[in-house]
Amino acid sequence: MKKVGVNIMYDDEKLNAIRLYMSQRDLDFKVELEKSVDALYAKYVPANVREFIDMKDSQVKTPKPKKPKPQEENTEVVT
Repeated sequence: MKKVGVNIMYDDEKLNAIRLYMSQRDLDFKVELEKSVDALYAKYVPANVREFIDMKDSQVKTPKPKKPKPQEENTEVVT
């Protein structure tokens, strides 16, 4: 599934404090933020829509088998 960026405005001092205290617990801000967005997704998007999106995503990730190329005939020109 294609990923997109999300930008929000947040107080600089509060953000620095979050990062400081998270780093003391060996937590990654980005990972925790993604978990929070996933929780919002699970909370607000109906289950049938989530299932449909998951189904679409799994179809995109499944590579289609490649057809074998036809073998070229050995055509030597003898003169």
